[in-house]
Amino acid sequence: MFNSRSPVYRYPTGAVPNKLPVHFKITLPRELHCSAARLMVKNDATGKEDVSGMFWCGMNGGQYEWWECHFAAKEPGLYFYRFCVDTWRGTLKLSRGWGGEGFLGEGPVWQLTVYDGNFTTPDWLKGGIMYQIFPDRFYSSGKKKHNVPSGRKMHPAWGEMPDWEPNPDGKITNIDYFGGDFDGIREKLGYLKSLGVTCIYLNPIFESHSNHRYDTADYTKTDPLLGTEDDFRLLCRTAAKLGIRVILDGVFNHTGSDSVYFNREKRYPSSGAYNSKESKYYPWYSFKHWPDSYESWWGFDTLPNVNELDPGYSAYINGKDGVIQKWLGAGASGWRLDVADELPDGFLDSVRAAAKLKKDDAVIAGEVWEDASNKTAYGMRRRYLLGGQLDSVMNYPFRNAVLGFLTGSKAEDMMESILTIIENYPPQVLSCLMNNIGTHDTPRAITVLAGEPLGGHGRAWQSRQHLTKAGRARGLALMRLASLMQYTLPGVPCVYYGDEAGMEGYSDPFNRRCYPWGNEDAGLLSWYRRLGRIRLGRTCLKNGVFTPLAASGSVMAYIRSDENEKLLCAFNSSDSEKSFYIPEEWQSADALIGSLPDEKNSLCLPPLGCCALLTGANGAYKKARH
Repeated sequence: MFNSRSPVYRYPTGAVPNKLPVHFKITLPRELHCSAARLMVKNDATGKEDVSGMFWCGMNGGQYEWWECHFAAKEPGLYFYRFCVDTWRGTLKLSRGWGGEGFLGEGPVWQLTVYDGNFTTPDWLKGGIMYQIFPDRFYSSGKKKHNVPSGRKMHPAWGEMPDWEPNPDGKITNIDYFGGDFDGIREKLGYLKSLGVTCIYLNPIFESHSNHRYDTADYTKTDPLLGTEDDFRLLCRTAAKLGIRVILDGVFNHTGSDSVYFNREKRYPSSGAYNSKESKYYPWYSFKHWPDSYESWWGFDTLPNVNELDPGYSAYINGKDGVIQKWLGAGASGWRLDVADELPDGFLDSVRAAAKLKKDDAVIAGEVWEDASNKTAYGMRRRYLLGGQLDSVMNYPFRNAVLGFLTGSKAEDMMESILTIIENYPPQVLSCLMNNIGTHDTPRAITVLAGEPLGGHGRAWQSRQHLTKAGRARGLALMRLASLMQYTLPGVPCVYYGDEAGMEGYSDPFNRRCYPWGNEDAGLLSWYRRLGRIRLGRTCLKNGVFTPLAASGSVMAYIRSDENEKLLCAFNSSDSEKSFYIPEEWQSADALIGSLPDEKNSLCLPPLGCCALLTGANGAYKKARH
């Protein structure tokens, strides 16, 4: 009847630019005696519904008939559509079912994402490899630091357990440090280059009084334990010579209470909002009863919320030579915006404008945990991906799909998750997505894949957990599958530091331990380097088309292709061997990973196994180095 993902029924498929006509076709049983058909498209922002009459356009065999029409949205926005048909049974609705298929009856509607036709995203990120670094825990240069604020505890040994127990007052203070710094990262750029990394994403680097640095004390200064602004600039310059860019974490929804802006702890000589209503920072905050009662992030009194639309605050962050532009000028190539759901549209618009004015190829990515194309936050539909705000988001839906499939969910569910994102996101966003399987906010991927479920276990339990020998072997095998997906699905792999080394751990702080220099899992590290070589040599992984090949039970397969080449990736998440048929053209492919199909075109996947086959767009290929 209809399938929104098939060009036979909808062309073009996926998200489209405004003003572009989209061709819709439906096929109906002749026995319905359809006398009229209509496409009903509702503008989500205005609530207005557009009705397009469809025209009979021929027979589909002897039992079915085609109806068609065109629709073009004048303005970018989120649209939802369905069909209505007048039949001898009355007016029937054609609604969305599983996989984008249509069915006659009451049900969900289809989504049509319409983005600004002038929307572009940075080309340099596409086809690359991103690497996320939690600065305090990656590598320490050992160099002496100056002007380090008081109240910090330095661990004597790299790699020991981070502090996880509350202090005598029952509070988690996050004031223990290991000394990772800019110079340490710079010293390890050769290592990152060996992984194929093209972009480093740094968790917050600005002066703060916790090891995670999400409680900003001064946006204009780097944290003294990380080094000076000159050290940061040198890191960016050195990385650029190796073809590696650096993006920063922007925490603009709240500051720290211990900051030059709020100054609750009176650490700073000037008056903050907590100290005086005459402070220039007072209008930034929302006090219920000054000074002790104020709005804060999720109730944490150390993280007072700011009013992002306050003219003074917005100018400080987004104005000429403000925070956004200052650090782009210092060498950064973009920003990842923390808690994007809590940043108003007007503020996001200003962030993008400021960044693109300073550096037109700067990337703006957002922390969004769900489908960012239709996200509703605090009662408002967000317009992240329509062309005026974000270039990319952290792709948690892919993470959930990948890890779910590898821990028992069906391949059909994973494929549906992938195809939904592909259908809903603009193509220029798809190719920039930050595809993670773990971050500083999630348990380590290998722990999720092979460890006991976290459930409601607390920190004491988590501190004692390590994978068994058998569990670790299983986890390492599954990490190979997860990372191959991460490197070949649409988007950019974003590797959380240490995943490639086999680091374990549940929640914070156990997922933020020190990188185990000299104690990495050599086999997994070699695998990641291999993936890096494969990815950076493949044009089809930059903007290539995604085509489902198989999704049944524990077997998942897809093809990425462009005008030059095709890459087939297949996965078996079960503990038994699986085989399935693939087209004959793959007989002469180059087996980058795994084996070729047999003479009957059957591809065999070992338990917890995967493969990657490469061929030219027309069957010819050049052997790849891998």
